[in-house]
Amino acid sequence: MKRCLFLVVCLLLLAACSKPEEKNVEDSFPLHMEVQKFEAVNQDGEPFTFKNVKGEVWVADFLFTNCDTVCSPMTANMATLQRKLADAGVDAKLVSFSIDPDHDQPKRLKEYAKGVEADFSNWNLLTGYKQPFIESFANKSFMAAAAKLEDSNQFVHSTSFYLVNKDGVVLQKYEGASNPPYNEIINDIKTLEK
Repeated sequence: MKRCLFLVVCLLLLAACSKPEEKNVEDSFPLHMEVQKFEAVNQDGEPFTFKNVKGEVWVADFLFTNCDTVCSPMTANMATLQRKLADAGVDAKLVSFSIDPDHDQPKRLKEYAKGVEADFSNWNLLTGYKQPFIESFANKSFMAAAAKLEDSNQFVHSTSFYLVNKDGVVLQKYEGASNPPYNEIINDIKTLEK
């Protein structure tokens, strides 16, 4: 009996002295979706692939330049996020995927982003893929809708900003069209940069 009691006390002491398990900070985020590989061209017509953001924290969204509803405020909000990131000294990439690649050629994307004074040093607007690809990519990688409306030049798409970690995993989404939580996004990026 004394021997059993001694073993129990020893086990309790070992448990108390051992280091608590370190939790992965990314486990606290609600989403864990792997971004599929992609090949595109940016607003300068330069190739841009998944490799360009591998090892970087990035924020993604979906837009199209002919949009007559949410894309203009979303793009303006992404530009605001870009300025706030710079003011906070936070390094992150911004990636906007066009869901109308036939219409949104690089030159058009560049002119569109210039309208919100985009800084292209860390913000790339992408096109150069086929329509079926971007619809599937948005759905599989971001669980986001991206589809052309029948008999229209408009598209249904997500209005979220998506936080992607250095391994290409989507961890969080935020409102992108109205009142984005800029401070939350910046703090989440800082958390991932640690």
